[in-house]
Amino acid sequence: MLQPEKAVEYMKTIAQQLGSLSKSPFKNFITIFVHNSWVALLTLISGLFFGIGPAILVMTNGFVVGLVVGVLWENGMPPRTLVLGLTPHGIFEIPAFILAGVAGVCWYKKIVEDKDRGRGFKEGASFALRMYGGVVLAMLLVAAFIEAYITPNVASLG
Repeated sequence: MLQPEKAVEYMKTIAQQLGSLSKSPFKNFITIFVHNSWVALLTLISGLFFGIGPAILVMTNGFVVGLVVGVLWENGMPPRTLVLGLTPHGIFEIPAFILAGVAGVCWYKKIVEDKDRGRGFKEGASFALRMYGGVVLAMLLVAAFIEAYITPNVASLG
């Protein structure tokens, strides 16, 4: 890293915004699920901004994960622990965020393509919210469960 001090400073800011995790896996599960649900909803809604919002949010999320991994790596965390700490829940979480973005872009596309913008808005919203409520939230629920209950045990094996 070119500026590890700034990366650590940024990580501390992110941690303060998210709040600290509890010793209770259930509380962590709820915290993680609620946080990720809001981020996914924001990603979905950002699709209405010419379809580029989700790309920006997904890239920003990837940047933050990369930053955290880089700082942990430079502070001596073994690569196996890093992989085991991210992969189990990431298998569900990353596609969920991408699907939320796709739903938002589909909503935007429906508005643009329909001659009746109001109808396009309603139909696009209906599709996007069904995708969010039916698929994205289910995937985030699984990811939060894995992150709160399984990842701490698996990552400690690394």
